[in-house]
Amino acid sequence: MSEEQLAAADTRLHPPSDNINIMGKKRIIQKTEKELVEEGDKIEAAVKKEGKIQSSKKIKEGRIYIASSYNNTIITLADLKGNVLSWASAGNIGFKGTKKATAFAASKVAEAIIQRIRKIGIEKVEIFVKGIGSGRDSAVRSLANKGLEIISIEDVTPIPHNGCKPPKARRV
Repeated sequence: MSEEQLAAADTRLHPPSDNINIMGKKRIIQKTEKELVEEGDKIEAAVKKEGKIQSSKKIKEGRIYIASSYNNTIITLADLKGNVLSWASAGNIGFKGTKKATAFAASKVAEAIIQRIRKIGIEKVEIFVKGIGSGRDSAVRSLANKGLEIISIEDVTPIPHNGCKPPKARRV
């Protein structure tokens, strides 16, 4: 069959659409501008969404725990005793799949936590960073840029002091 016959057969099986490009045998689905704008608006709305925050008295100091992995970034807000006041994650805000692991998603999570911090009234924070994901630095930068008084930044990533016993050598 010639390429023209293949293309004609392909259009009969799969009618052409505005948002699908055909490259060889693979199909690449591209989102339209309207869909991209809607997705961005949904994420912005999730960042601005108010969470359930219960605090009987105003807290002046707190701790922020940033857990960054290859798949997600989770930021937890706690008081000095360790009681969790609020938390947010990239998946919670509305990012899906591999987008959760990006630095942009981590900065949006930090913005969501900052809104909750302002609502509670915390002024000074200690930051504890754990993990090796791409969101660690951007989350810390976002927290610093929003005007929080940062007392300390500490890396609490677990490091093995010898690790597990390696597997035995293969005998072939």
